[in-house]
Amino acid sequence: MARASDAPAVGLVQAVVFREAYAAVLAPEVVAAFEPRPFANAWRATLEGEQSGDGVLLVACAGEQVVGFAAVGASDDADAGPGTAELLVLGVHPDARRQGHGSRLLHAVVDTARARGRDELAAWLLATDDATRAFLTAAGMVADGAHRERVVDAEGGTVSELRLSASVEPETV
Repeated sequence: MARASDAPAVGLVQAVVFREAYAAVLAPEVVAAFEPRPFANAWRATLEGEQSGDGVLLVACAGEQVVGFAAVGASDDADAGPGTAELLVLGVHPDARRQGHGSRLLHAVVDTARARGRDELAAWLLATDDATRAFLTAAGMVADGAHRERVVDAEGGTVSELRLSASVEPETV
């Protein structure tokens, strides 16, 4: 689990990952606003807050350096039951990809969801994000038919998202 002292590194990774992920779907001025400091401040406030709720921030490290992060919490989708956790965000710095960090983070997300009594995991992603979809479907998540439009700028511009889900119930032998 992340510590408040990890917030600056998580903010940096998130800024890099979000710039890359949203460059093709958001206006350049919106993408330019993805700066490490605001992300770091938000994570620090969450990590230091007394009310983090059910949410957990996890980090992946290469040595002492944070190279990836994932957040998991309770799903607030209207059709989600109390046993549904949501992968809120997962990102690995481009220079650290294909080294197992994303897979380890996803395993930690599943373990965290199970430890909190959840039996299903859902994740929303950009409908155009083929790389993340391929990663999550290779891990066993499937499109469950849910779609939404997320407002992403002050003028009301939206991006299309789709939801993947999977059972995370422990296998019985």
